[in-house]
Amino acid sequence: MRYLRMYTQMAHRLLVRRVWTFTVKDVRCLPVLSSTNSKLSFSTLLQSAAPGLNFLSPSRSLPRSLPHTFRREVSFNIQDNEDFTDRVINSDLPILIDFHAQWCGPCKILGPRLEKAVAKQKGCIAMAKVDIDDHTDLAIEYGVSAVPTVIAMRGGVVIDQFVGLKDDDQLDSFVGNLIGQ
Repeated sequence: MRYLRMYTQMAHRLLVRRVWTFTVKDVRCLPVLSSTNSKLSFSTLLQSAAPGLNFLSPSRSLPRSLPHTFRREVSFNIQDNEDFTDRVINSDLPILIDFHAQWCGPCKILGPRLEKAVAKQKGCIAMAKVDIDDHTDLAIEYGVSAVPTVIAMRGGVVIDQFVGLKDDDQLDSFVGNLIGQ
């Protein structure tokens, strides 16, 4: 089992190294995926784009096609005040703002559970993550005195909030109420 895992990791690194060595010209030549060729595998696309690079022969092609669907990210990290204004205050969607810190144990527990609750809503809500050590001004502006603090906002207006941990049912209810309002 250990050798299989080691072999798989080595094969993955080799593939990444070979793909990484493409020139910019090679990448520009890659075909654009559309609905007509969406079933093509990654190896087929590479072979059609760069036939001179024969590193993926038919006998060494990838075993499955790689997913290429585009999806909206459930959560995002806030970079600065301008980013917060653009992505949170001016958002058309309801937003959950997760004020957290790297050193906070409960934050590490709540974050993934909150993302899961938001993901269940299938794009009807988004989640912004704000590290209070990096963005102290935002934490002060929204009255964050303890972490984790979660604030629900719609149209730039705070609708609801809570501090601390909640169980999965409470999180689902909190997120569902934000959409229902």
